[in-house]
Amino acid sequence: MKTVVKPVDAQAIAEAAQIIRAGGLVGMPTETVYGLGADALNPQAVRSIFAAKDRPADNPLIVHVSSLEEIAPLVREIPEAATLLMEAFWPGPMTLILPKADCVSDAVSAGLDTVGIRMPASDAARALIRAAGTPIAAPSANRSGKPSPTTAQHVFEDMDGRIPMILDDGECEVGVESSVIDATGETPIILRPGGITPEMVKAVLGSCEVDEHVMSPLKEGELVRSPGMKHKHYSPEAKTVIYEGGAQQVIEAIAAHYDEAERMGEKPCILGFDEHDFGTRNKLSLGSEKEPREAAKRLFAALRELDERGETLALCEAVEPTGIGLAVMNRMGRAAGFDLRRV
Repeated sequence: MKTVVKPVDAQAIAEAAQIIRAGGLVGMPTETVYGLGADALNPQAVRSIFAAKDRPADNPLIVHVSSLEEIAPLVREIPEAATLLMEAFWPGPMTLILPKADCVSDAVSAGLDTVGIRMPASDAARALIRAAGTPIAAPSANRSGKPSPTTAQHVFEDMDGRIPMILDDGECEVGVESSVIDATGETPIILRPGGITPEMVKAVLGSCEVDEHVMSPLKEGELVRSPGMKHKHYSPEAKTVIYEGGAQQVIEAIAAHYDEAERMGEKPCILGFDEHDFGTRNKLSLGSEKEPREAAKRLFAALRELDERGETLALCEAVEPTGIGLAVMNRMGRAAGFDLRRV
């Protein structure tokens, strides 16, 4: 199969919509990361997402819509808290877990009685959904386990020959996947942090909880209620370690680890902040420590660059786990297998 990359315009949207209607897959831009889209109401098309990504079948997908009117047929009910969150944050980087209707297949929900619904802020994504005339199921458009794609080129690197078309709308604005919020219970629970932060949710609802597994792996046998909870995610080939603590202590610990690794024949690289000086050591910037949204936008591209450069060890500075920093630490933590070292 030949994979073509086309800049977003009316003709490209129309071509991509035809592929979706015919049961095919399209690499689609969103404001979070690029998605791998298929007709959410076509179980065979949905299963082809799992095949293209080598994705485990127990990892549920998110269904994308272009308007509020498209939600009612997909769910059994919309709790009041969910309505308030939709009014506050849609279109935007938020997925709501809701009780699913029968038209949503087990292929989408991984056998759960719930489904994740999102209305993306990306104009191109919503235009594609409207043109296709169907909700679109779309996880991130990377091979399973690898860092998520934030450019069309990233998608091409992982999906060349596996899908017919990728829509190119430039670099993603947010850079980490959507916040996933379980709105089925009395108190909404953030299962995966993202651009809509716990602080933002609390400002609307007065309260919310953050799932304990945001910064720890699921235990054997525990239910996978959201994408990004169970399986290895976001990982470069390089072994990844995170250091947290006082700035100077972290700089010194990373520098010592780097130098020892280099003596042992490793090819280390530091993922660090612009304000911190690591001398002549190899470093990829996460932006300013004062702007965690820069780290969110840069993280996946940096993890991919490690592999392109053949680095074997990534030494990361921790981000303060508040606001979108929690999302950065969640992705970084999973990339590192939660190898988090306090100094």
